[in-house]
Amino acid sequence: MAFKRLSNSLKRWFRGDRIIEGIKALSALRFEVSHEALLRWTALLLTLLIAMTVRLLPIRWAFYLSEFDPYYQYRLTKFIVENGFASWTSWHDFMGWYPYGRNVARLSFPGLPFTAATLYMILDALGIRIVLPPTLDPLLSDPVFNFCVVFPVAMGTISCLAIYFLGKDIGGEAVGLFSALFLALNPSYIGRTSLGFFDDETVGIFGIILFMIFFLRAVEEKVSFKKSLLYSVASGLSLGYITASWGAARYPIAMTALFALVLLLMRQYSTKLLVSYGVTFGLTLFICVNVPKLGFEFLREATLMPVYGVLLLMCIFEAYSRIRTRRLKVICIGGIIALSVVAFALLWSMGYVKPLKAKFISTLNPFLRSSYPLFESVAEHKPSAWATFYYDLGVGVLFLPLGIFFAVQMGTRRGIFLIIYGLTALYFASTMIRLTLILAPAVSLLWALAVVRLVRPFIVLLKEKTAPTKRRARFRPRLGKEFSGAAVLVIFLLLVFNFVIGTDFMMGPRAQGPRVFSQAYSPVTIAAASLPVKPSSTVTDWFEALAWMREELPPSPPYGPTVVASWWDYGYWITTIGNKTSLADNQTFNWTQIEQIAKMFMSPVNESIKILKRYNVTHVLVFTSITKDGWDLPYGEAGKFKWMIRIAGLNETKFGRDVFSGGRSYWEWSSYGKNTTLYLMMTYGKYRKVPDSQYVQSQYWEVYQNFEIFNKHFKLVYYSKGEAVNNAYYALILIYEVKY
Repeated sequence: MAFKRLSNSLKRWFRGDRIIEGIKALSALRFEVSHEALLRWTALLLTLLIAMTVRLLPIRWAFYLSEFDPYYQYRLTKFIVENGFASWTSWHDFMGWYPYGRNVARLSFPGLPFTAATLYMILDALGIRIVLPPTLDPLLSDPVFNFCVVFPVAMGTISCLAIYFLGKDIGGEAVGLFSALFLALNPSYIGRTSLGFFDDETVGIFGIILFMIFFLRAVEEKVSFKKSLLYSVASGLSLGYITASWGAARYPIAMTALFALVLLLMRQYSTKLLVSYGVTFGLTLFICVNVPKLGFEFLREATLMPVYGVLLLMCIFEAYSRIRTRRLKVICIGGIIALSVVAFALLWSMGYVKPLKAKFISTLNPFLRSSYPLFESVAEHKPSAWATFYYDLGVGVLFLPLGIFFAVQMGTRRGIFLIIYGLTALYFASTMIRLTLILAPAVSLLWALAVVRLVRPFIVLLKEKTAPTKRRARFRPRLGKEFSGAAVLVIFLLLVFNFVIGTDFMMGPRAQGPRVFSQAYSPVTIAAASLPVKPSSTVTDWFEALAWMREELPPSPPYGPTVVASWWDYGYWITTIGNKTSLADNQTFNWTQIEQIAKMFMSPVNESIKILKRYNVTHVLVFTSITKDGWDLPYGEAGKFKWMIRIAGLNETKFGRDVFSGGRSYWEWSSYGKNTTLYLMMTYGKYRKVPDSQYVQSQYWEVYQNFEIFNKHFKLVYYSKGEAVNNAYYALILIYEVKY
């Protein structure tokens, strides 16, 4: 009976009418999406997929960090993961800048390593890890290292999503989508967010875009005061995050102060602007004083003086609008201005206003760059030629002035901000090649605005079905659908040439194709042995040298640690991959020590050995590059020795001269130059690498008498034995043991 009752109950529940009613109830819950929204989100997802895929292209050569600074950022992240966030403030790193080491918290920004460590811990708690079998580089077995390798790809993709919302706020959906696409394919931005480029820029550009979204919403006239306050808090936190992550945060700070000043000059002051500006910078500076690298000293830096000045002007405007009588207005405003001028003059004269550092002065005024040879020696600090912009942007250069024109036409606060951003970014990118990165979002926004505004009227004409009005009829012969279709086709073809064919397509066999793919499809620095070439496969010379250093050199001999002296470029590789103490690295905060290293390389052996003994150096690493016949190439020390001479403050003519002969330019060493430690190290290493080369043999036997004292103090214990790169060049890493 019980079974029969159960059977009847089930029949009642599963009757056909009840099933139909249940399906109808579920159908009422369906999510309706319009065709327009579906197309929009599909386009955005495809753009993000393109951004991610393009940045993963260097994986063909190796799964490693790129350049030099990312290896230091990885060490910071690894330390935080293993020791916790609080350990940051007490860490004194003795692996670099021996014997003094460095106070990490005082010399490094916490933004990137803190962000990466936090995300890694969250993923690790969820059981998500990237573990690869170790090869030449034992770091590949470390999931933290592998996370740092892919982190830039993720941040580059997220930044494209962020600029979509910024472009949407400025000019609508179409501008947002095009902005995301152009940033996804921007060569300068790809270079700094591709696989392995784990450096401050990965979070810096994302933070700048996020800050602009929130700040521009905060100062928007139509936004309620409550929402404006919330957006101001978000913009302050975003700008504070940038300052805790990247030295270039001074740029958005100064740009925002300039934007506010322009609004005041245009008589667009409002109490909301004062509150938004004050809250944003209040939170930013609060974060800054809690970052050890910045601290309270940052508050008196010269870059913040314009921020204080604009805030003072806003207070004057506010006071002027609230004081009733004219006489009282004049007295109060005059008093405020007089007190401010006197206070600033006193602070400046007493030295409380902190001047800018050399690299920021050189950026503002590139003509002063020759005064700082160490800064000038870095290739990415060179001023940009105008051809560089076309090389990076292609036909986008043509759309920049149009984008600025349409931004002026907009007449909105967002338009004004975009104009200021575009023009200032263009100036700073022209003073330093590295800052083309800051120009990338501005170019993307202006380019997108120009394309959309140019295409929109033609699209409207193509869609038009009704009979034209009398006014439109006058223009019908000129602007018919055929003309509109042709105009849209021309713009489309320009984009195709830029991103698919390449702007150098007329060069025939020498054409390299689209700049975006040639930039993205390049190996990480160490996988190309630090040579500016695209090898057919991974070049293992540096991996093998650093692996030998890690495994064969004792970490701590009886008389102290193994200390490796090299030019500062390779310091991070020596400490992170080679696991040995270095004398200098890429942080370059101790110019005196770099000057001593330069002097050591460019002095005779008897002078060099005194400098090395002062620092208890056990080994010296030299990197140079040569052809298969032994001719020097301008990569490595063979191209950096001139900067060593200048940084050491020596007379360049004493070491040789530039000669142009036989259709090529080369350096002709003097007899004194051939007696320097660097020349002897390179020559002896070349002789061991290519002993059959007649050119190298002549070089070697010419200075043979100098090797008597050289061999007394230096012993070649390692030189790279890899095959010629592209069957043409050798990357030659030499490691000498120092004998006192």
